[in-house]
Amino acid sequence: MTAERALSEVKALQSSLIQEFPDRWFAGVSLMKVEPLRENLASRAAPALKVLQIAELCIHHDLWLMSDEVYSELVFEGEHTSPASLPGMECRTATINSLSKSHAMTGWRVGWVVGPPTLIAHLGRLALSMLYGCPPFIQQAACVALETELPELQQMRDQYRLRRDAVCEALGDAPGLAVFRPHAGMFVMVEIRATGVAAQQFAERLLRQHGVSVLPGEPFGLQAEGYLRLGLVEAVPVLQEACRRIRVLAADLLAQPPPG
Repeated sequence: MTAERALSEVKALQSSLIQEFPDRWFAGVSLMKVEPLRENLASRAAPALKVLQIAELCIHHDLWLMSDEVYSELVFEGEHTSPASLPGMECRTATINSLSKSHAMTGWRVGWVVGPPTLIAHLGRLALSMLYGCPPFIQQAACVALETELPELQQMRDQYRLRRDAVCEALGDAPGLAVFRPHAGMFVMVEIRATGVAAQQFAERLLRQHGVSVLPGEPFGLQAEGYLRLGLVEAVPVLQEACRRIRVLAADLLAQPPPG
């Protein structure tokens, strides 16, 4: 089968994923040599059936798969499906993970890739030339994190779930806003297109007028335009107050007469 036919089938699958699950951002799995699926901004987990379909497509067209699984330990509902665990996929999957999210070690910059030996050999040389290794004390901390059953991990996951629920409830019925409920992680994506301003403008006004800092989606690519990214990094009362202020700004924008 030609490369054009393979690309056509991949794009068709991508389109079906987005149409069937419009509220999900599929790029927890993305295909090399073709356009990546939607960026994993909203911490959405691809359904197991779709992961299986992507795996079958990779095998059929002899494609490699890159699987970003940094949120795999922070899944709130359902179960995480790792593509590398599926038949015929271990030899063609590069699984990317880190301790940044699962163990709140973002600033430590420690992660790994699991994949076929040939690929790992190349990645090892690349890391050596770019990073010059990881400091020993960080490696030791990572070993402890991976080898130890830490009750704090479940506590952290429970807290993130509570914060997610609080934010989704606070913004769920807000005029001009559409909230996408994440299945994992520590972020919530909020669409603000209906307010009539770009996400960058909304974020700047929110900070300047209401003292709330959020991240506009534009830097993440075209598909994130019109979205805000809210970090679940504060206590529930703080997040609820932030959401109240977001609602106030959205209401003010909706009340303004259209330009011209």
